[in-house]
Amino acid sequence: MDKATLVGIDIEGGTRLLRALDEADFDIHAALWIYLPDPEEWRLMIASPLVDQEGSKKAYTLIQSELARLTPPLEISLRNISAVGLEHRLIKALQRMVQVHRDFDAKGAWISNNSINNIFIEAAYIYRMLRPQ
Repeated sequence: MDKATLVGIDIEGGTRLLRALDEADFDIHAALWIYLPDPEEWRLMIASPLVDQEGSKKAYTLIQSELARLTPPLEISLRNISAVGLEHRLIKALQRMVQVHRDFDAKGAWISNNSINNIFIEAAYIYRMLRPQ
């Protein structure tokens, strides 16, 4: 999945994984593909209070479990995923700018060449971005 362009199959795969996580009651407050210029790859970032409460290892274990159940299998692996807490700097910055509250069947929102709170976002595809309550 190391490619500079996020394509429909990646977005579909992310949608399938996020839907599976929702069905497994994995609490997702934010989910997006973010382009990382160095190392020139896309990363699926998932923000959940589970990371804050029980740690990233627990979150990755649950994500891997759902990845393993999906058929046909996705081209997405844990290497392509970052599980973060709700206080992650990028998530907090995006929450100030964007709100995408929807199920994972609708289209997401694209952001490109944007700077938010001194964080430059070259490109991102946002599935869900809930504002903190």
